[in-house]
Amino acid sequence: MKYDYLNGTDFRMIRSRYYRFNSDTELLGRFMKVRRKDSVLDIGCSSGALLLYAACRRPAALYGIDLFAEVIEEAAENLKNNHVSAELSVSRVQDFKGGPFDVIVCNPPYFRTGPEELKSRDQYARAARHEEYLTPDELFKSVRRLLKDNGSFCLVHRASRLTELILTAELYGMRPDRMRICYKTTGGDAGAVLLSFRFSKTVQLKTEPPVYLDDRNTFPEINGGIQ
Repeated sequence: MKYDYLNGTDFRMIRSRYYRFNSDTELLGRFMKVRRKDSVLDIGCSSGALLLYAACRRPAALYGIDLFAEVIEEAAENLKNNHVSAELSVSRVQDFKGGPFDVIVCNPPYFRTGPEELKSRDQYARAARHEEYLTPDELFKSVRRLLKDNGSFCLVHRASRLTELILTAELYGMRPDRMRICYKTTGGDAGAVLLSFRFSKTVQLKTEPPVYLDDRNTFPEINGGIQ
């Protein structure tokens, strides 16, 4: 069995049979802020990487949901191997009953549902990439139901959809309080955007320093220390 280290931590993960770990997961794991008293929900927890990043802050409780039982089994194995406890469930977030939570985190699908021939035939890649299972509207609507009034919601998405994300969040009473733009190369176009949302009409947006994937010195430190 092959293992990969989770960048920025001492955690080791089984090389997933279903999903490929990428920089978006690491960036989001480093971006989210979690306190020791917090309860954390990862929507679409995959093999458990974001739950492990959250565990670096030693929160009060961790929860993860995913669409596939076999993916949840893989996440459970990764968490057990790293001595991290979490409550895992097979569920669509639209149907999930739980919370409310202090922190919700999600690396959602990025691509709008389009022609069938353009979608992956692999069910796991299809769920991870295409919005037929989870649109931005469904995501923010679910977060509105599951997040505490003083909680925070963190996600990573395509920078090209920033305006859409902010407008959708406002429909459910959320506004961004933190943002970080990520670039593949220094001097290149923005690729991803990291956002934190809160329920507040008076929140002021803090734009944090950018990250360049070709310069790891720009990667943010993990809030609260590493394992």
